[in-house]
Amino acid sequence: MTNVVSQLEASLIKTFLQESEGNWSSERRYYALPNGKVKEIKKTVAMRFLDQGSPELTELAQLHELNEDAVMTCGSYVEWNNVDITTGEEGSKRWTVLGSLGTTMYFGRNFPVPKLVVAEYYFRDPKTIYLWTEENGALFEEELRFVGKNYRTRQTVISRGGVQQMIAQYMEKLIA
Repeated sequence: MTNVVSQLEASLIKTFLQESEGNWSSERRYYALPNGKVKEIKKTVAMRFLDQGSPELTELAQLHELNEDAVMTCGSYVEWNNVDITTGEEGSKRWTVLGSLGTTMYFGRNFPVPKLVVAEYYFRDPKTIYLWTEENGALFEEELRFVGKNYRTRQTVISRGGVQQMIAQYMEKLIA
């Protein structure tokens, strides 16, 4: 039974990441719950699907010090930049590699955190993935959902000590 489940999960994540490939316009709104501040950001996000055995996934597995026989199912190379909608200020261009092994998502460097990021995930249905990870005492829960072929929604809830600190909502449109 476990092998059937793992084959289904591998198929779901591969399809999800393949459908995520392309250039996205991402409008994001961040709500800081304790003080009520709202920040709006617009990002352009480029995603390229990575199949099993790609050099990027091999390097990611080495970065996470996984066993040599641990082969990531698939992943994505993700590049983004952002513009603060309020100020018009542009941020720096960033990138990362993410890779899937079982129900674990491994992320490469280029995040503003001191250690590598690892998230667990499951699918609520074939078009909705739920990820969660803990970093520096904070819990990050994220849901990504495809709405048709050209749109996705994302919502992230960040909690610390069981208290919700921030909600981030994203509306993403495939532009190419």
